[in-house]
Amino acid sequence: MQQLRRQPLLTPLVLAWQKLEQKRKTRKSTHNQLSLMEKLQEAFFSVLPITVIILLLCFLVSPVPVDAMLAFLMGAALLILGMGLFNLGTDIAMSRIGESTGTALTRSKKLPLILGVGFLVGFMVTLSEPDLTVLAGQVPSVPNLVLIVSVAIGVGIFLMLALLRILFGIRMWILLVATYSLAFFLTIFVPENFLAVAFDAGGVTTGPMTVPFILALGLGVASIRSDNKAESDSFGLVSLCSIGPILTVEILGIVFHPQEASSAAISSISAETSLDLTMTFFHAFPDYMREVGIALLPILLFFLVFQFTSLHLQRSQVRRIIMGLIYTFLGLVLFLTGVNVGFMPIGYILGMHIGSLNSRWVLVPMGMVIGWFTVSAEPAVQVLCHQVYDMTAGAVPARALSLSLSAGVAMSVGLAMLRVVTGISILYFLIPGYAIAFLLMLFTPPVFTSIAFDSGGVASGPMTATFLLPLAIGTCTSAGGNLSTDAFGVVAMVAMTPLIAIQAMGMFYKNRKKQDIPYEREEIIEL
Repeated sequence: MQQLRRQPLLTPLVLAWQKLEQKRKTRKSTHNQLSLMEKLQEAFFSVLPITVIILLLCFLVSPVPVDAMLAFLMGAALLILGMGLFNLGTDIAMSRIGESTGTALTRSKKLPLILGVGFLVGFMVTLSEPDLTVLAGQVPSVPNLVLIVSVAIGVGIFLMLALLRILFGIRMWILLVATYSLAFFLTIFVPENFLAVAFDAGGVTTGPMTVPFILALGLGVASIRSDNKAESDSFGLVSLCSIGPILTVEILGIVFHPQEASSAAISSISAETSLDLTMTFFHAFPDYMREVGIALLPILLFFLVFQFTSLHLQRSQVRRIIMGLIYTFLGLVLFLTGVNVGFMPIGYILGMHIGSLNSRWVLVPMGMVIGWFTVSAEPAVQVLCHQVYDMTAGAVPARALSLSLSAGVAMSVGLAMLRVVTGISILYFLIPGYAIAFLLMLFTPPVFTSIAFDSGGVASGPMTATFLLPLAIGTCTSAGGNLSTDAFGVVAMVAMTPLIAIQAMGMFYKNRKKQDIPYEREEIIEL
């Protein structure tokens, strides 16, 4: 009887507790798995369009060896798996570390500490950027380590400047006009053969590793401010961090005065059997494991030191961040292996065949089509679109943002391929392009200016450096052009045109707002 009396009283509480505990355990055990599946699905649909286009080119336009084709397909599979793991790792670890660091630094109210840590963060995150490693490997006129360290120093210095802009509310257009004017002034002293490399360096630094961390850092710093412009001021960090490498690499060119910025030889695949092909990938894994491990170790040490001194996160959160860094490590290793062994050689081979055609002008419309779909494979674009949507509460249509980016990248790749065919100097495109972008600042809402310049950085990511650049190099080599002046500069062109496209969208948004035409809130679409 006593047991029966207790049962009605205790059973609902026990059952409720057991139900909550079971939900917690189920959610905890399936969270990483579900997230990974979602990230893999996103990566698959991002890589699929450019993969299909390359296959069509191989079967209809340019014949390639069977072993190179199989290596490309294996590389695409590794690319999808690597991007999925990497994106999951950045969500779990990099973004969390960046936002927590930014908030803790700003609360300390110690400006020297904020600037010092900002430089250290920019320097370390840039060292781990995969597209920078790809670009450095294709510019043998300067030692890889020297080029990478110079770029990292530029990002660190300009990240400090970007944090100062957020803290003191400095207008974005003033910094952009001043720094880009300095960059174009230095072109007078930089060897012509090194100009395109310098502007390419500004694009490759803002890739999948740098963008999530820097955007999160900006949000963390801006979260302390209480004014209504705090969130909009969190944009612009990526764009300013793109200028620093341009300036430092220009100074590097003045110091080294390289006579030629020719490309390093891109090794082709030579495998007689399927086992030989598999072993080609396996032999590449140790090199990239060592490379990525060295790049991520400073970030891990930085987090641990900051955790014990300032953050004091719970153990469960620390374990989750460590697991995220492991995902990031594995994703980067798979990504770099797939890119370097699979994607890069076939881009070079396609370029060689197209360059030998009598009608090389077909490269221009072909480049525009490739550029339209290449932006969908840039993981950093997804990060930016989600943040724009959240910050504007859906006021900026995701479809308009994605279409503007696609149109801008398509135009830039078409112009870049026009340079490959004609040999026109890159300054004839960059100077008018940036002049138009600066002119549009007068008519565009400030937040759209920051978003536009951020978009230019995120659009020129790993897919540009690992496929479009080798494609241009192969075409230029076969056509007998100058690699340093004609082939390099693809990344810089991709980073320029979104500045115009997104600001034009901002003007359209401004006019609709004046007419009181409301936007419908829409979900972020997959690019």
